[in-house]
Amino acid sequence: MQQNLSRLANFPVSFFSSVMGMAGFSIAITRAESIYHLEPGVSMILSFTTLLLFISILMVYLFKLVKEKEAVIKEFHHPIKISFFPTVSISLLLLSICMLHNDLPLAHALWAIGAIMHLGFTLFVMSAWINHDYFEINHMNPAWFIPIVGNILVPVAGVPLGYSDISWFFFSIGVLFWPVLLTIIFYRIIFHPALPGKLIPTFFILIAPPAVGFLSYLKLTGEMDNFARILYFSGLFFTLLVFTQYRKFSKLDFFLSWWAYSFPLAAISIATMVMYQHTQNIVFSIIAIILLAILTLFISMLIIKTFRAVLEKQICIEE
Repeated sequence: MQQNLSRLANFPVSFFSSVMGMAGFSIAITRAESIYHLEPGVSMILSFTTLLLFISILMVYLFKLVKEKEAVIKEFHHPIKISFFPTVSISLLLLSICMLHNDLPLAHALWAIGAIMHLGFTLFVMSAWINHDYFEINHMNPAWFIPIVGNILVPVAGVPLGYSDISWFFFSIGVLFWPVLLTIIFYRIIFHPALPGKLIPTFFILIAPPAVGFLSYLKLTGEMDNFARILYFSGLFFTLLVFTQYRKFSKLDFFLSWWAYSFPLAAISIATMVMYQHTQNIVFSIIAIILLAILTLFISMLIIKTFRAVLEKQICIEE
């Protein structure tokens, strides 16, 4: 019993990143079904499966909050782990996108809760940064994008649900702080010791802000202008940059942080399919198919490795 409680105390909030990855994959498949006229149904199954995954992880983490409150408080005040708490609100926002074509009232509720919760996380984390007495430059990593730049995701479901001005508010926060945090991250990467192996997969998060920003900007404006192209091609460049580091990634042991690969890959896959829709350039279609194939392989690998790690009790252990 004591061992089970110990494992519960070490159940990480970063587990919600698996929901982000699965939700991103579901949205990508939904878009592929529409563009390439595939048989519908797979995306709906994936969407509701992801919703069940979110509920399961949430129930375990709430149980941890009740039984191991001190462990949650410690995690919440950790200089690195604090950035993963907003994966809960981002999971809700992504699930709202998944449900737009499956259950509109549910999508509305998920979006509203996710947006309010994410704003709360943003204000709390930024206040912690401003009034800190324990943050150091070595704590900085791409996961710091999650609480602040994650606001850029809100318009993707917010605009279809009729919340245009609110969506602009959240988009403005994300697009303002993206270059600020990007500058700090590259300063940390270039002039300070390398990231520890467990955080190296977070490099993939660099892809997400411009890719998601592209999707949100199109929702807000409805047109493919030069700024939209800058956002998309920035995301594509970061994808190429990350892929050049494949040797470094291939040598890493499995951690839950590997799920950081999945959502950014899903975001650039979706962005490329949308780029093809707007331009009808076959090159974007080819890139989108390649990215979607890579994403599918990654998701399959991550599911297998996560299940294996759970069975072999390699996760939820003391660090």
